[in-house]
Amino acid sequence: MEVQGIAVVKRTTPSSKLWQDVKRGFPLYLMITPGLLFFILFKYLPMGGIIIAFKQYDPFVGFMDSPWVGFDHFVKLFTEPDFFILLRNTMLVSLFNLIFFFPAPVVLALLLHEVKVRWFRKTMQTIVYMPHFFSWVVVVGITVLLFATQSGGINNLLASLGLERVELLTNPDYFRSVYVFQNIWKEAGWNAIIFLAALAAVDPTLYEAARVDGAGRWRQMWSINVPALKSTIIILFILRLGSVLEVGFEHIYLMQNSINIGVSDVFDSYVYRNGVLQGAFSYTTAVGLFKSLVGLVLVIGANRLSKKLGEEGVY
Repeated sequence: MEVQGIAVVKRTTPSSKLWQDVKRGFPLYLMITPGLLFFILFKYLPMGGIIIAFKQYDPFVGFMDSPWVGFDHFVKLFTEPDFFILLRNTMLVSLFNLIFFFPAPVVLALLLHEVKVRWFRKTMQTIVYMPHFFSWVVVVGITVLLFATQSGGINNLLASLGLERVELLTNPDYFRSVYVFQNIWKEAGWNAIIFLAALAAVDPTLYEAARVDGAGRWRQMWSINVPALKSTIIILFILRLGSVLEVGFEHIYLMQNSINIGVSDVFDSYVYRNGVLQGAFSYTTAVGLFKSLVGLVLVIGANRLSKKLGEEGVY
């Protein structure tokens, strides 16, 4: 507006602009509030408890008044006779997951995307999603009912056919394979959702141009779909490295027995025995902090490597 021929410009202060942005995006802020509160209450606030990794925690005197012990718990962990066994078992299980489980949702998403019959694709998606909603107790229970050496349905069928029973649950050599197969069966369909969303964003004209150039279905998948998923795969792989020492306590614990404990004993089960059963809270907090630091280093290193190679990182 003008006053006596002089243009008057209304200045917007940073605080007023911030308030306008908040009002404009209020519905979105309201939507993220539950998730934000979850992370604050259950992820960030509990990080204050890390301090007991450097103390001899006594529940009767509290966090602050418990005596300091410095790095004694970490020294105990690294000099523990079972440390390298735990590290080997955990790393091997994680490696099996990275090699076999991580690519499974990508392959499944590519295959589902190629199904052109809409009703059949939707049906298949529902079928492969469903196991995600089963608890690990159910999944392991099904495995036991099918593959128990003496009473399992599959083994009984093999015996009736005059074949040898397969000791799938009692032979340590099969533990990692069974573990990964259960992961794939339960979670591959659910994890494929994000890759299907990425494929849905691909410009349809790319497929039309590829068909004009004579590209078949396989060439279209390799030249259009796979590059479209590349950035998503890299980001999820980097994030997966952050939990390389987290292999899932419940799953491992349910599959663990006295025969396969030599290959199934990992940091998660070790923390349960020492922390929950024996009350060594400070020591097991130090173990958890060690696992988190390893994951942090791997994420930072992988993110920097991806940036140097010209790819998008997590940050």
